[in-house]
Amino acid sequence: MNLDTKLHEDRDKSLLRVCMIGGLNTDTAPGFEATLAEAITDDWQMVLLDMKSLDYVSSAGLRVIFKAAKQLKAAGRSLAVANRQPQIEKVFEILQALPDMAVFSNDSELDEYLDAMQAKVKGRDAH
Repeated sequence: MNLDTKLHEDRDKSLLRVCMIGGLNTDTAPGFEATLAEAITDDWQMVLLDMKSLDYVSSAGLRVIFKAAKQLKAAGRSLAVANRQPQIEKVFEILQALPDMAVFSNDSELDEYLDAMQAKVKGRDAH
């Protein structure tokens, strides 16, 4: 699984749009984290993750997104997401519904669950 990112700058609005194409998983998360880290060092008031072409997200990808959101918030700026595909939307719905307690025993278990759920939403069996 690959992840390509395309950056679109709107200096007038102080907005950086990060278009995500492919999958955000354990293999692609480090490169994506580096892309976001560079964006955070710039003075963008908002970094927008455009997920129109994002097919999959794992727990490693979610950690990168939440870390960037926390860093931007601490700097008085914000991270937003747009154009989530149904399977990605479902992941965010689940995360919002989870109480502040561990539901999964480890990252592998969480990733298996996220994979199965996203496959179901996309209309195919995960196995």
